[in-house]
Amino acid sequence: MDTPQPIDTTHFLQQQLDAIVALLEKQEEEKSHFRTSASERHNPDVSIVVDEYQARLQNLLSDLHPADLAFLLESLPLDQRQTVWDAIKSELDGQVLLEVSDSVRQTLISGMEVEELASAASSLDTDEIADLAADLPKRAMLKILRSLNNVERTHLNTILSYQEHQVGALMDFGMITVRDDLNLWAITDYIRRLGKLPSHTDKLFVVDQNNVVKGVLPLQRLLTHAPSQNVAEVMVTDFVQFQVDEDTAHAARAFERYDLISAPVVDNLGQLQGRLCVDSIIDFIREKTDEDMLIQAGVEEDEDLFSSVWRSARNRSVWLLVNVATAFASTRIIDVFQDTILQLVALASLMPIVAAMGGNTGNQTSILIIRSLALGQITSANVRRLIKKELTLALLNGTLIGILVGALSWALYYDLALSFVIGAAMLINLMVAVGVGLCIPLVRYKLGKDPAVGASIMLTAITDSMGFFIVLILARTFLIGK
Repeated sequence: MDTPQPIDTTHFLQQQLDAIVALLEKQEEEKSHFRTSASERHNPDVSIVVDEYQARLQNLLSDLHPADLAFLLESLPLDQRQTVWDAIKSELDGQVLLEVSDSVRQTLISGMEVEELASAASSLDTDEIADLAADLPKRAMLKILRSLNNVERTHLNTILSYQEHQVGALMDFGMITVRDDLNLWAITDYIRRLGKLPSHTDKLFVVDQNNVVKGVLPLQRLLTHAPSQNVAEVMVTDFVQFQVDEDTAHAARAFERYDLISAPVVDNLGQLQGRLCVDSIIDFIREKTDEDMLIQAGVEEDEDLFSSVWRSARNRSVWLLVNVATAFASTRIIDVFQDTILQLVALASLMPIVAAMGGNTGNQTSILIIRSLALGQITSANVRRLIKKELTLALLNGTLIGILVGALSWALYYDLALSFVIGAAMLINLMVAVGVGLCIPLVRYKLGKDPAVGASIMLTAITDSMGFFIVLILARTFLIGK
């Protein structure tokens, strides 16, 4: 099925969104105007208004690509979203469900009947159905499975047998395989008779009689070499392939490093199982980036922008409660040193500076480490040198910033001893912050946990508490009673 071409214009989509919102609001106004009886469903004027505006809405949506429709749905409140969803052509339902975020997809699916879901899936390939499987009701999945032929059902079950982070879960089966003893003319004739190539086909996969991948035949070589040559003479034998149980993050890095468009996916025997394409990798990278960003912000899962207040509160509350606990821990440190602060009030204005700088420095280190772990750049062979480099950098920055803060403190309070204490506290806290910024993600990674989860919140809590403690203990030691 041909779908409308995507419109790569944010301004245009914003105009469409504004037009749709204005249309829906106008419809609601007119419905309210005609709503004179106890039940609007018995008022024919209301039905006329609804039909008229529904037709105008369908006209606005008719030429949009599924990805653009997904953008519009994600940008609308729940009631308006459902109205727009009902106006979208039913043959596009499956593609739109693939494009929207997980949270929005769940709201759309919850309002659909089993028959509607099965119809939406009928236009999708098996790998696309697998992407929706986790959100579909069991009855809908059973109906979809019954509608597939044996080959499609096998493909779908194969994809669903792999874990979410494995390459096998992202592979598709739209590939062309050839034997190495055929000549290029026969291959070209075969492709011509196919009439249409699978999307993202930049190479053919060369297999033997046991379906073991022996090489790949790029289309460029197929078209530029003599038709009389055999595949074995022009195929590429030094190629990138992936195991079905390989981590998708590793595959994503390989796609980026080698500028891949597609690559074969094989089992432990080297037999071809499917292919991995760049569109799946792009989706994976985008979802992983969004997930990491939410995790670092202390949000448990992908959240619908217009979900209910209670659901949003539940989604965000866990790490907020952790923040409350760590904030109280910091205040307890201040309580212990109340006498010190009362004797030297200037500490109250200088302590937050030391704590804030520690948090910022630690977050810089933590984010760098999390990114490097994700890219596979940190290994047991270089981790010691990395730690040494980061601590040396902390010593340098801490010394420079400590001198600067100490000088500014002296300019404000004309107290040399106070300036020394604040400068020294800044140096020590920056060293502590970098150490914590290194340890949290590295230790979590070593334990097999996501290094990004809660890293920012835990780090800020530690650096705040340590910042207050270091300033106050140094002040009590060197300033009080001098």
